[in-house]
Amino acid sequence: MSEFALYFRMGFHHIAAIGAWDHILFVAALTAAYGVHEWKRIAVLVTAFTIGHSITLALATYELVSVGQSVVEPLIAATIVFMAVAAIRDQLVPATDAGRAAAMRRRYVTAGGFGLVHGLGFASALHALLGSESSIGVPLLAFNIGLEVGQVLIVGAFFALGLAADRWLALRRRDWVLVLSGAAAGIGLTLLIDRLGNAS
Repeated sequence: MSEFALYFRMGFHHIAAIGAWDHILFVAALTAAYGVHEWKRIAVLVTAFTIGHSITLALATYELVSVGQSVVEPLIAATIVFMAVAAIRDQLVPATDAGRAAAMRRRYVTAGGFGLVHGLGFASALHALLGSESSIGVPLLAFNIGLEVGQVLIVGAFFALGLAADRWLALRRRDWVLVLSGAAAGIGLTLLIDRLGNAS
């Protein structure tokens, strides 16, 4: 297996593995409210998140920024709770057209900002994998691309679940968003409390 393929696979498994609950939940909460016809909005949101975590993944991998995992891990859990609560609020509080446009702009900025936090979490995994590699350019690129492919698959999986809930369970999109975001908020809060406890 080539070096690129090896790190691509590692990046993919890092975000798409069963144990990667924090990143999966964040992406789910970020995109839950949007249907297939809103793919452009989803693409912008995911791209904003990608840009954010790519920046800090690169900076941390090149050791230009360093934040301890005792800080990063609780922050990642907090981003899940924040995004899930925001999704719930959007469903419960009707907004005007202007209000929805402003909310989308805020969500793009939030996705990019929270991507910076998640990038620090990805970096810790990549550091552990790099070991004594003398050149990290190719591993960094391959790992990042693997992350993005995994992220796209996660978004697709939640789309499929949303469509199934609509067609076979007659669950309205609003109810699906509330169920999914409520679950994400609950799990995220549990992770946050646990990680804060471990950090103290």
